[in-house]
Amino acid sequence: MWKTLLAGTTAIAIAGSSVAFAQQPSPQAPQAPQAGAEGRQHWRPSEQDVNAFTDARIAAIKAGLKLTPDQEKNWPGVEQAIRDLAKDRYERRTERRTERRNEPRPADPIERLRSRADTMTKTAADLKRLADAADPLYQSLNEDQKHRLFFLVRSMRGHHMAMHWREHHGFDRD
Repeated sequence: MWKTLLAGTTAIAIAGSSVAFAQQPSPQAPQAPQAGAEGRQHWRPSEQDVNAFTDARIAAIKAGLKLTPDQEKNWPGVEQAIRDLAKDRYERRTERRTERRNEPRPADPIERLRSRADTMTKTAADLKRLADAADPLYQSLNEDQKHRLFFLVRSMRGHHMAMHWREHHGFDRD
C-alpha cells in the first residue's frame, strides 16, 4: 500500500511540476506590451489591430442587419463614418499617450478641464458625422433590424459605438 501511495504522490508531483513549468513564459518571448501604472504588462493594439477590429465590427453589424438592396445604398456612408470615428479615436489615444511620455500632466485643474473639453469637442464632431450618416439608413430599417442593430452594437460594449447608438436612438437598458 505504501508503495502505491508513494508512486501516486510522485506521479502527481511530477505532473504538477510539468504543468507549472509549461505555464512559465518563454525567456525568448518578445516583450511588446507596455508596463502599466502598477507595473503589470498590458497589451496595446497597433493601428493594424484597430483596423482589423473595426473591419470585424462593421462586418458583424452589416451581416446582422441583412440589408435590402435599397438599404445597401445608405451603408457606405455609415461604414466610412464608423471607420473615421475609430481612426480619430486611435489617433487621439496615441497622441495622448505620447504627450504623457514627453510632458508631465498639467498641475492646473482648469488647464486639464480645457484639454478634456477639446477632446470631447473632437469626439462630438465625429459622433455628429456618424449620426448624420446613419440616420437615413436607420430610418429605413424595420423593427426587427433596429432590434438586431441594438443587440449587435450593445454586444460590442468595449467599443464606444454601442453607447452612442443607444443614446442617439433612445434605447433603454435592461
